[in-house]
Amino acid sequence: MMPDVMQIVLGVASGALVGFSLGLVGGGGSILAVPLMTYLVGVPSVHVAIGTSAFAVALNAAGNLALQARSGSVKWRCAAVFAAAGVIGALAGSSLSKIVDGTRLLMLFGILMLAVAAVMFTKRSAAGDPGVRLNRGNLPALLVLGLGTGALSGFFGIGGGFLIVPGLMLASGMPIRNAASSSLVAVTAFGAAAAFNYAVSGLVDWPLATVFILGGLAGGTLGSRAGFALMPHRGALNVLFAALIGAVALYVIYRSF
Repeated sequence: MMPDVMQIVLGVASGALVGFSLGLVGGGGSILAVPLMTYLVGVPSVHVAIGTSAFAVALNAAGNLALQARSGSVKWRCAAVFAAAGVIGALAGSSLSKIVDGTRLLMLFGILMLAVAAVMFTKRSAAGDPGVRLNRGNLPALLVLGLGTGALSGFFGIGGGFLIVPGLMLASGMPIRNAASSSLVAVTAFGAAAAFNYAVSGLVDWPLATVFILGGLAGGTLGSRAGFALMPHRGALNVLFAALIGAVALYVIYRSF
């Protein structure tokens, strides 16, 4: 079903807002996609909103990964192991999500958003080993943490960067810069797996996903430029964005009652 003109405009605007937030503050921005699709764009089914946002998040992450790959900051082997385990989790999580009542799903989503806001308020250390490689010591942790974050990502149809970045750092000891770039491998894989699972059940609005992605590309470009210009104030930006996510979370929980 084709969206009407107003839905197209709101879809582009929502995608631009998510893309801008991702470019500005990094991980955590994609969690706004489902609330925006549900309450602003007016997608009547929570499950369609989740499936559509999963597809949009996967394509946006793939585009950003292509840019990051040129910088040489992606730890491909560690990221590949983490993503491979996570795909299994994403398929399981998205399968479970499809049978959960929409209202209850939104309530759980709001609780997750509060957790994301709390994580974003904390300071992350940039310390780590930039020369880290996949080995027998970090392989088990990469598999376990990848499986867990993939399940959450698939269940809620989100990129999960706010979990993947610290997960990669914890499992392998890589610095946050490498973890942020490497996380895009997992975000792309998790989103694609969840979107495929939802698409099989007819729960992806392809026209809406297209306009959302187009808005996200434009917003992401502006957000990246703004993020670079405001780099000295990065900490304050994270705090403000965490407060925004917390406020949206409370609204989602309120509407779920």
